[in-house]
Amino acid sequence: MSLKDSLIGLFIIFIWGFNFVVIAWGVDDMPPLLMGAARFLLVAVLGSLFVKRPDIPLKWLMMYAFVLCFGQFAFLFSAIAFGMPAGLASLVLQSQALFTIVLSVFLLKESISFNQVLSMIVAGLGLYCIGVSQQQTLMTGLGFALTLAGALSWAFGNVINRMINQRGYRAGLGLVVWSAWFAIIPFALMSVVMEGPELIWASIVNISLSSVLVLLYLAIMASIVGYSLWSYLLAHYPAGQVAPLTLGVPVVGLVCAMFFLDENVSMLQWLGITLVMFGLLINALGKKMFKWCKQRLLNRVQA
Repeated sequence: MSLKDSLIGLFIIFIWGFNFVVIAWGVDDMPPLLMGAARFLLVAVLGSLFVKRPDIPLKWLMMYAFVLCFGQFAFLFSAIAFGMPAGLASLVLQSQALFTIVLSVFLLKESISFNQVLSMIVAGLGLYCIGVSQQQTLMTGLGFALTLAGALSWAFGNVINRMINQRGYRAGLGLVVWSAWFAIIPFALMSVVMEGPELIWASIVNISLSSVLVLLYLAIMASIVGYSLWSYLLAHYPAGQVAPLTLGVPVVGLVCAMFFLDENVSMLQWLGITLVMFGLLINALGKKMFKWCKQRLLNRVQA
C-alpha cells in the first residue's frame, strides 16, 4: 500500500475501534434498541443523499438488513448495556470470522482448510477463557452471550453478502446505506415492545448533546465514512491484503476502553485475548505463515 492508503487503513482501524467506546457512552443515556433505530435512520437519510441505490433486489437488501444491521447491532448495543465491557466486546465480536467459516461450509458448500480449523480451535479456547472469567471482572454472562449472538448475526450477514456477489450484484457501500432503511423497522418495533413507549418518549424529549454526538459518530464516522474508505481500499488492493487490517480494531478498542472508560482486564481475559488474536491471525495469514515456515525448514535441511 502507498503511504496515503496505509494512513487511510489506520484511520479506519481507529474509527471502528473507538466506535465501541462511543457505543458505551451512548447506552448510558439511551435505550440500546432506540439508539439502533436512530443510528440507522441517520445512516439511511444522510447516506441516500450521496450514495446511489444499488442494483440489488429488495429481498436481499431486507435479508442483509435484518441479520447484519439489525441482528448484529441490536445484540451488540444490548450486550454493552447489559454489562459487556466495550473493550472485550470489540474483541469477542471478531469471532464473526470463525462463525463465517462454519456457515460458509454448511450454507455455501465451501471447503475448509487446516489453518481455518486450527484458527477456530485456538480462538475458541480464547473465547472460553474470556467466557469463564466473568467473576473476575464486571463482565456479565448475559453481555458475553449477547456479543456472541451479535458476532453470529454478522457472520450470517457475511454469507448473505457473498450470496449477493455470487449473483452478480455489486455489494458495496450502497448495500450498507440502503439496507439501513429496512433495519429501522425491526429496531423501532422491538424498541416499542422491549423498552416501552414511555421510555422512548422520555429519551427523545430529554436527548442530550452527548447523545446527539454519539449518534452522529455511529452514523457518519463508523458507518458512512468507515465503509466508504473500506470500499476504496478493497477497490484498489486485493481483499487478502485489506482484510487483515480488521485485526487492529480490537487492539484499538481495548486500549481506548482502558483509557476512556477505565476498564480493567484480568489475567485470564488477557490469556483469552491473546488466543483469540492469534486464532484470527492464523485465519487471516495462515497460508502465508505455513508457507514461510515450510520454506525456512526446507532451507535448513538443504543447508
